[in-house]
Amino acid sequence: MNGLQNTLKSVVSPKALSFLRGAYYKSVPPQIRSFLRGVSRDDVFQRAMKQFLKDPGACAYPGNPVLIDLIYGWGNEAWSAMDEFLAGCIDHALTSRGPILECGSGLSTILLGAVAKRQGQGHWVLEHKPAWANKAQRYLSEYKLDSIIYAKPLKNYGDFCWYEVPLDRMPDSFFLVVCDGPPSRTKGGRYGLIPVLRERLKSGCVILLDDAEREAELDIAKRWEAEFDTSFNIQGTFKPYINMTVS
Repeated sequence: MNGLQNTLKSVVSPKALSFLRGAYYKSVPPQIRSFLRGVSRDDVFQRAMKQFLKDPGACAYPGNPVLIDLIYGWGNEAWSAMDEFLAGCIDHALTSRGPILECGSGLSTILLGAVAKRQGQGHWVLEHKPAWANKAQRYLSEYKLDSIIYAKPLKNYGDFCWYEVPLDRMPDSFFLVVCDGPPSRTKGGRYGLIPVLRERLKSGCVILLDDAEREAELDIAKRWEAEFDTSFNIQGTFKPYINMTVS
């Protein structure tokens, strides 16, 4: 089936796909419809990624059409970071003075990986779901990006659960942390980031914590502020996120 799909992708033009998704779409069998949607998304993603790689900085603002196409092409709008958060991540990555850490993998992994390679910075990713890690790794390999994904089940640290971290293989310090995991239903949510990695988060390190509209994330940010000498503000309008600085 994969061979047939690849052959069809090479011979079915975007115009033909648009035609098939038009007036005759309802008469197309469900399996073919699903395939056509996949081809369409893949085509959109490839074209958008080509533009992004040319100039990531030009895409680092909310509403950028390239980011919108990348989100659509990634095919997981329900979970993918929205354009405001992605734009903030890209903007900070472009000015990061050292290694970048990402908690949770997804579309942002590919974009941050591209920026990190362009800037000559390391990019580490912690993930607990093999399927998500595998998808991200496929795209990293396709675009020859050097990001390192460490995929292990979440670890119980007592008061909270968080990622298992290979400290002996990681850099001594991170200058940017993009935190979009683990899921909020995890014991302690995303709180474990600073307790586990405090010694690797040097003064001036920026933490971008997604989902600021959720009370749990705001509580974590306030707890970090009280316990670990950090300060934060909320950015974004439609899907706000927390911008925190370690001091």
